[in-house]
Amino acid sequence: MYLQKISLFNFKNITSQSFDFQDKINCFVGDNGIGKTNILDAIYYLSFTKSYFNSVAVQNIKHGESFFMIEGDYLLNDRKEKVVCSLKKGQKKVLKRNDKAYTKFSEHIGQFPLVIISPADRDLVIEGSDTRRKFIDGVISQQNKSYLQDLIAYNKVLGQRNALLKYFAANRTFDALNLSVYDEQLTNYGTKIYEIRKDFLNAFIPIFNKKYEIISGDKEQVNLKYKSQLHDFEMQDLLSNSIEKDKILQYTTSGIHKDDLNFEIGDYPIKKFGSQGQQKSYLIALKLAQFEFIKQQSNVTPILLLDDIFDKLDENRVSQIIDLVNDDEFGQIFITDTHAERTEEILKQNGKGYQVFKL
Repeated sequence: MYLQKISLFNFKNITSQSFDFQDKINCFVGDNGIGKTNILDAIYYLSFTKSYFNSVAVQNIKHGESFFMIEGDYLLNDRKEKVVCSLKKGQKKVLKRNDKAYTKFSEHIGQFPLVIISPADRDLVIEGSDTRRKFIDGVISQQNKSYLQDLIAYNKVLGQRNALLKYFAANRTFDALNLSVYDEQLTNYGTKIYEIRKDFLNAFIPIFNKKYEIISGDKEQVNLKYKSQLHDFEMQDLLSNSIEKDKILQYTTSGIHKDDLNFEIGDYPIKKFGSQGQQKSYLIALKLAQFEFIKQQSNVTPILLLDDIFDKLDENRVSQIIDLVNDDEFGQIFITDTHAERTEEILKQNGKGYQVFKL
């Protein structure tokens, strides 16, 4: 699979622009703030129906305009595919594949697999558990539709249970039978989600460890651990045991929505004890492992977006990353960099076909 062409209209700082791409390496170079990352974000949008950097869709419309539109022409399994995503202020977002509009955007996830590595990934280290759960869910959802549907259903029931707890508190009442209806549904969906997450991480962690070993030159020991209340308790028991606490706090305090990943270097949190270079290497290894896992599961080589990843890395780690993505297991790659000469030199060395867009 590869993206042959993209056309942007009123997307972020871009009024109207089209790019025709190579099937291997495409690089955007230029000063900061010129719009390199916005082009990568548009490519991301075509796979995930949303921005990687701004969750408020209307804010992706160019200032002073009333709409944006992104068109992508793909070659997928020797078939030509067109994906169009558009949004007009005051209206719902529209996503079309080959001129047919989707009724549920979730049906599109995984059709055009993609992995992005960006400085924004640092949120996985510094932000709360919700960010790391979204990473797990994002990887699994690209190749497991039933998981995505169960996750959507779980979050819907969770919202309803929380609303009921608030109602109980506001009206100084309690109805255990009514609450048990939501507990049963949360247990059903939550148990299935936990088992899939557990199986995923059992397969994913060895891939991650291998990628980090290569990037670091096997100089450091890292760990990635799955943290879940369901390791020790059944979902139904968790909900039952926490009911008094839930009534006081007016929200559901136990369940798979509290799962987390522990990022460690040695036996210590990488957030506190890892250098910027080590943290960046950790995140790049995480994303390259995501790439390999998705490729194994979907039998489609994902598109890889590398947004300004060479910053804050020493030459040895940059070299190791280039060697990794130079492997034939990678398909189409998009790179942004502020240093045109450095990028050109790296691309010449790898011997693959490439194209440079100077913005």
